[in-house]
Amino acid sequence: MMGQCGITSSKTVLVFLNLIFWAAAGILCYVGAYVFITYDDYDHFFEDVYTLIPAVVIIAVGGLLFIIGLIGCCATIRESRCGLATFVIILILVFVTEVVVVVLGYIYRAKVEEEVNHSIQKVYNEYNGTNSDAPSRAIDYVQRQLHCCGITNYLDWRNTSWFNESRNNSVPLSCCKPNVSNCTGSLSRPGDLYPEGCEALVVKKLKEIMMYVIWAALTFAAIQMLGMLCACVVLCRRGRDPAYELLISGGTYA
Repeated sequence: MMGQCGITSSKTVLVFLNLIFWAAAGILCYVGAYVFITYDDYDHFFEDVYTLIPAVVIIAVGGLLFIIGLIGCCATIRESRCGLATFVIILILVFVTEVVVVVLGYIYRAKVEEEVNHSIQKVYNEYNGTNSDAPSRAIDYVQRQLHCCGITNYLDWRNTSWFNESRNNSVPLSCCKPNVSNCTGSLSRPGDLYPEGCEALVVKKLKEIMMYVIWAALTFAAIQMLGMLCACVVLCRRGRDPAYELLISGGTYA
């Protein structure tokens, strides 16, 4: 009787977990898409496209989790031994993939600072102040979004080609604080400008984004471990006792 209660509980938990897998699929795809969209705004500050590999993998895992949830629900309710075995094998593969995502996430998170340090000076040197120029749009966007100016501070603009060519002793208007009216970007009025440089803030932002991927992968890997455990309990019980009740049969024997 206790064994039957345990197996019924395992099946109930497993069905519930499969519903969570469907929700997880949507969340993982959202996280992956968010990383892609956000990195697109900062892509001029790093050159290693492989940094996006964890996001690509996590979107693929999200799509696979939806299929896993469907297989798991059907296999659990019908108590298909083949279906449950397939479910466990796929879960193990996805679990291993998520571990790889976590490892890659930490590797590329450590490389973010090096990438930004290597690229940011080049991007600032390419700035020409026109909206049609991609590096210029990227710098203006970052300075407005992160409330920063220059690489380490606003004085870095004095070393750029744009500053020397404009000859008006000013920085881009994207350096102006939003609460300051009539800001012209003039270096003679430093109080109107963001005091902090963008380099450290870009690194911090990109590292935060990568941590979203890492935490999402870790969270759902833990849930999958519980799913694998419940599926193994059902499989083992099913193998030893072929005459125990189906979850929705109301007493009909398999």
